[in-house]
Amino acid sequence: MRGRSYRDPDQMSGSLLVVDDDTVVREALVDALAEAGYDVRSAGDGARAVALLAERAPDVVLSDVRMPGMDGLALLALLRERAPDIPVLLMTAFDDMPTVVAAMREGATDFLVKPLDLHELRTRVARVIDDRRARQRAARGRRDEEETPQRLADLVGRDPRMIEIYKLVGQVAATRANVLIRGESGTGKELIARAIHDHSREAVEPFVPINCTAVPATLLESELFGHVRGAFTGAQGDRRGKFALAGRGAIFLDEIGDTSADFQTKLLRVLQERQFYPVGADRPERTEARVIAATHRDLEAMVAAGQFRADLYYRLRVVEIVVPPLRERAGDLPLLAATLVRRAAAAVGRPDPVLAPDALAALARHAWPGNVRELENCLTRAVVVASGDVIRAEHLVLGAAAPEGPAKLGTLDDVEREHVLRVLAATRGHKARAAQILGISRPRLDRILARHDIGSDG
Repeated sequence: MRGRSYRDPDQMSGSLLVVDDDTVVREALVDALAEAGYDVRSAGDGARAVALLAERAPDVVLSDVRMPGMDGLALLALLRERAPDIPVLLMTAFDDMPTVVAAMREGATDFLVKPLDLHELRTRVARVIDDRRARQRAARGRRDEEETPQRLADLVGRDPRMIEIYKLVGQVAATRANVLIRGESGTGKELIARAIHDHSREAVEPFVPINCTAVPATLLESELFGHVRGAFTGAQGDRRGKFALAGRGAIFLDEIGDTSADFQTKLLRVLQERQFYPVGADRPERTEARVIAATHRDLEAMVAAGQFRADLYYRLRVVEIVVPPLRERAGDLPLLAATLVRRAAAAVGRPDPVLAPDALAALARHAWPGNVRELENCLTRAVVVASGDVIRAEHLVLGAAAPEGPAKLGTLDDVEREHVLRVLAATRGHKARAAQILGISRPRLDRILARHDIGSDG
């Protein structure tokens, strides 16, 4: 059956495949959706739908459940196997609980009961398409530059405890279990969370990280669950939250131990019921996202002190991964250092430098309170300031150096300006590379340059 649209193709809102054995209903749906600006194709049965899907994948499939031959549930199962990223909206006149449960269990995006409200249908289709496109952008790594932290080195290490973590990552990735990652700041907890997601069956879905301490407590709920227009001052339109954008992927809640009691209660409800309310909304939305949380805090002590909900603690800690600090796996330090030096050199367009024996000895003597993140920052600076292809102990800044006298002290602005100038000099004025080394976004670097009246040609 041929597709239909009533608008210029360049103005299309998206593409749909409508599947229904009732010709009258099918044609009415096609007309209503085409008038709304969608490119619509239709099929009278599941077999024809499969043929059309092979020709061109739509943004959304809208299918009846009760059809002769291949019914809607069978079509859904086939789509989940062959094209798991295509949302499927199922509809039926039979409002029976077993069918609803089966449809949602098999991965239907939504379940609609006939007779359909066409305005409500168009609203739901628009939302599903928006969500899918947002997930696709996130899956391709097109995250907002201001929110994306510089990533740590790839998982590196041969320490027996790290080997056990690698094994656990593989085991957990094969499940949908919630995970709690424990460890000091800078040990690479987010990197482990990403590894779990990247090795899971849902790796094509987004990995959505959020640092719970980087968002004001008053905005954290809106950031995660979204909000509707008018929910609070400044909410001029609907906004999808992180849970909606994650789809069936993973949402990473860093520093979960620093959240408020009110937020903990709402997160617990999400984990228990698999649904959430956007701020200001009166209807819940479902979520299938896996939750991976991380903290450097002693949650057991916080539970005992009444500062963290015990029931949320057990919901999050289905599987626990404890990351050892760098000082407890000193044998991994040379391998980590070599990896980080190569990465920093590539970022500034230099040949791989060599770590001199005195540099390695100095690294081995340091306690690394900032763990791998501190090591990365230390070596990145060394690559920038070393004039040759050898990094020596003199190029390393380990911890806070003792001041040599009052004359050498400067303001924080002075230190910032000097460091930015050094990095720009090392990158020959290339702003993008300088921002990468500094661990900030390009817009933020531009603001720093303007504040210090620094010009460059990059």
